[in-house]
Amino acid sequence: MDERIQRKVEKLEQQCQKEAKEFAKKVQELQKSNQVAFQHFQELDEHISYVATKVCHLGDQLEGVNTPRQRAVEAQKLMKYFNEFLDGELKSDVFTNSEKIKEAADVIQKLHLIAQELPFDRFSEVKSKIASKYHDLECQLIQEFTSAQRRGEVSRMREVAAVLLHFKGYSHCIDVYIKQCQEGAYLRNDIFEDAAILCQRVNKQVGDIFSNPEAVLAKLIQNVFEIKLQSFVKDQLEECRKSDAEQYLKSLYELYTRTTGLSSKLMEFNLGTDKQTFLSKLIKSIFISYLENYIEVEIGYLKSRSAMILQRYYDSKNHQKRSIGTGGIQDLKERIRQRTNLPLGPSIDTHGETFLSQEVVVNLLQETKQAFERCHRLSDPSDLPRNAFRIFTILVEFLCIEHIDYALETGLAGIPSSDSRNANLYFLDVVQQANTIFHLFDKQFNDHLMPLISSSPKLSECLQKKKEIIEQMEMKLDTGIDRTLNCMIGQMKHILAAEQKKTDFKPEDENNVLIQYTNACVKVCVYVRKQVEKIKNSMDGKNVDTVLMELGVRFHRLIYEHLQQYSYSCMGGMLAICDVAEYRKCAKDFKIPMVLHLFDTLHALCNLLVVAPDNLKQVCSGEQLANLDKNILHSFVQLRADYRSARLARHFS
Repeated sequence: MDERIQRKVEKLEQQCQKEAKEFAKKVQELQKSNQVAFQHFQELDEHISYVATKVCHLGDQLEGVNTPRQRAVEAQKLMKYFNEFLDGELKSDVFTNSEKIKEAADVIQKLHLIAQELPFDRFSEVKSKIASKYHDLECQLIQEFTSAQRRGEVSRMREVAAVLLHFKGYSHCIDVYIKQCQEGAYLRNDIFEDAAILCQRVNKQVGDIFSNPEAVLAKLIQNVFEIKLQSFVKDQLEECRKSDAEQYLKSLYELYTRTTGLSSKLMEFNLGTDKQTFLSKLIKSIFISYLENYIEVEIGYLKSRSAMILQRYYDSKNHQKRSIGTGGIQDLKERIRQRTNLPLGPSIDTHGETFLSQEVVVNLLQETKQAFERCHRLSDPSDLPRNAFRIFTILVEFLCIEHIDYALETGLAGIPSSDSRNANLYFLDVVQQANTIFHLFDKQFNDHLMPLISSSPKLSECLQKKKEIIEQMEMKLDTGIDRTLNCMIGQMKHILAAEQKKTDFKPEDENNVLIQYTNACVKVCVYVRKQVEKIKNSMDGKNVDTVLMELGVRFHRLIYEHLQQYSYSCMGGMLAICDVAEYRKCAKDFKIPMVLHLFDTLHALCNLLVVAPDNLKQVCSGEQLANLDKNILHSFVQLRADYRSARLARHFS
């Protein structure tokens, strides 16, 4: 079996080797065949290239022959047509057949160009005929275009426009198109909305008719602005320009705003390279004569309007404004008043009138706000900060000086002297209203003026002016509040002087004292509580605490000095302690720790009026009195009715 298999394997190997040799031979033959085919392909490619070159050359030769031939044929036709003009009789079908107006237009346009090169003396007549025919055809084409536009045949309009493109009357064709587009376009009362709708409609159509749609649309917009809008704006403004400044400014602002709004809508369309500049120039051409002197009209109107608002208010109060002096004497008075806090000049009874009106302030601020808005819209960017500053100075003049400052001066003059009896103190009402008004003024400064001047040198100038106004007003408010506090203390003095009796603290019958505190104490506390409430209602923030602390300190000093005027029996001392306890309750309403501490100490001092002589030293070394000057303690002990007794003097020493 092994030998048999071995023989079979050898036989198969021989067969395989034989087939391999045959396959290799066959591959060699195929390679040779492929090489021959490739060589033939190269020869064929070279031959094709050669033929193609010959064909191209032949084509160039044919074209070189055909182009002059075509030109010659064209020239022959033109000569034929020219001869007809020379003979004066147009027989060709192209001129007589109205349906061939397009071909006639092409011929006449070329003849017109040729005629321009001919000498006038020899060909004047034929040149005239060609020009006449040129003009007639041009008119026919424009008429055809007009008719097609009325019929709404866009394709026919496009054909005629393409023919007219090479004629001189092409621009007239555009003018006709623009004119007819506007027929019936302004039927509403809103010309700006009508213009926007018109431009949107034309923008959709113009690209299908003309080869230069952006130029046609730009010309339409120019026509709308320079004719329709300019005429409308002039009619609206000229009527009220000299007679009604308020209506003039409102109309100018509205018209300019709506025109710029229309311009923004038109920016969506393709109008050429620099459409922003194009539209800006159109707007400027309409409004230039009004914008040149806008700010002068604005300032003049704002001054007169502000003066009228103030005058109307003072007339409603039947008040004749006092002249507040200026210059050296007034400045001297102001300096003396600031340093001495004395009322200079006669006191004026204002009958409780503050001469400040929130309605007046709102009206002034509203007028100024509208002026700022107009200024922002109508001023040239380079002039905007300067114009806004001028408006701000008007606001300062009429609101801050003519109204608030005048009310402060009048309020100061109305504060009675500190020794007046039953004085009505209205200055805190002035403080309250002035504070509210100045918040409104500050809000307008931040909301409407700051955006207009924030990036200009005028910012520092405005801030400085505002600072000066604030400081000037605060100085007068401080002076008025200080004098008002003096009056309050004066009123308390009058109450104490009128109501407090010496027998209150040294009763004749020590065993028959039925009252818890004196009548003077009750009335003073009622008065103080009323004034504290008034101060809290008149001010806000830290100002309340500052004024209440000052009043509390003065109140404490008054009570301290008042108690020093009397001599106290044992029962009288108890009554004094009760009075001070009531004053201390009143001081709690101030909610100022320092004021409460002062009255706590005063209450402790009053204990020296009733404590047993043996306990005086112990009381004086207590927590509340230990840090006080010994002379103060001694001064209170001296107020005791039994002070002169040898025992008391010995114990205290």
